[in-house]
Amino acid sequence: MFTNDQRQQERTGKYGTPRLQYLQELVTQFQNSSEDEMREKILANLANFAYDPYNYNFLRQLNVLELFLDCLTEPNEKLVEFGVGGICNSCADPTNAAILSECGAIPLIIQCLSSPVRNTVNYALAALYYVCNGSNKEEILKPEVVDLIKRYAAAEEVSVSFSNLAKAFLDKHLSQNQ
Repeated sequence: MFTNDQRQQERTGKYGTPRLQYLQELVTQFQNSSEDEMREKILANLANFAYDPYNYNFLRQLNVLELFLDCLTEPNEKLVEFGVGGICNSCADPTNAAILSECGAIPLIIQCLSSPVRNTVNYALAALYYVCNGSNKEEILKPEVVDLIKRYAAAEEVSVSFSNLAKAFLDKHLSQNQ
């Protein structure tokens, strides 16, 4: 369920932590933690907050989009999964998509298409669906990327979700180019 100011006030209560402060605490905990399991949990939590438009301004203010991006270069597959999940959840917003694109997200998201983790591939396909636009199409619609997405589209027997996401991407972005 999406949040608004009134609902947030009701959920937080008189003595609760305001959303911005709570998210700041999560970011600080993530940055200060050296334990992989704790970092994974915190990042998963941040990625869950990224689906709600109510949180977009907070996430931008706290540079959480950049934190998600940084996690895509981690050797820990869970951090990559939750990082691209956060990107996927937040990039339906055009402002977030533009920030991510400007910060060099596209090659990192494309790398996630080759992940051995199914969720990572799903999140990457969905993120590319939203991030792809007139200003970055050439970077995304390279022949090798399109070929890979076409293989996912044809792989219904292996994964219906890969296939459906890939087909949606191709329908939206490739049919416009022809």
